[in-house]
Amino acid sequence: MLAGELYERGKLSLGQCASLTVLTKRTFVELMGKYGFSIFSTSHEDLRNDVENA
Repeated sequence: MLAGELYERGKLSLGQCASLTVLTKRTFVELMGKYGFSIFSTSHEDLRNDVENA
């Protein structure tokens, strides 16, 4: 739960959270959904960066 919160708040990367929980990235992402966390950013800046880099 802590790793999910840290990821959602942008404090740790997906890889860092997976390492913290001793899981693969894929397993961590699957568990994020199971516990109601989102892997998608809601930040306007992140969206702008994604569009610029597309």
